[in-house]
Amino acid sequence: MNGDETGVDCGGTSCAPCGQVLDFSGTYRQEDQMGRPGINTVFGTTGFKDSFNATVPSAMQAAFQTKFQDKLLALNAGYTTNALGLDAATFTTVLSNDVLWLGKTGITTYFNGTEILTGRALSDDVIDVSLLLIFGGPDGTENPGLTSDGVPSNDVAFSSSFPYLAGPF
Repeated sequence: MNGDETGVDCGGTSCAPCGQVLDFSGTYRQEDQMGRPGINTVFGTTGFKDSFNATVPSAMQAAFQTKFQDKLLALNAGYTTNALGLDAATFTTVLSNDVLWLGKTGITTYFNGTEILTGRALSDDVIDVSLLLIFGGPDGTENPGLTSDGVPSNDVAFSSSFPYLAGPF
């Protein structure tokens, strides 16, 4: 059976709960990558953001790792390693493959100080984690003014049922 946690069947060409008819005819192309929010925004430069967004993950590292490393070192010329112990080449190799890893067991988190990149919970502050890994140095305490965006939490509480996120306002 296809469907969400309520058992409602949304497979095929129509969605029973909303009555929407799905149309898969035509030609489609990938428009955006969003495994790790903000990565293309920070490391992409004018001229290759569209290319990055349209590149399949298996080709991303070869195409973008060097560009990401150059940008990382331009942003933080004193970068040695980060709180994960990753040097610039290793860190940008991970980042340039913009897919969200998923741990099938254990804690699901972007980074909680112990577990790393085992998925992403709604409450994970992925922008602060990214800033910490770019500017925080080996122990995460370097450049304290650059390791947070200053947004302490979501503005609306998450719901305990699907779709979990607040609607647009």
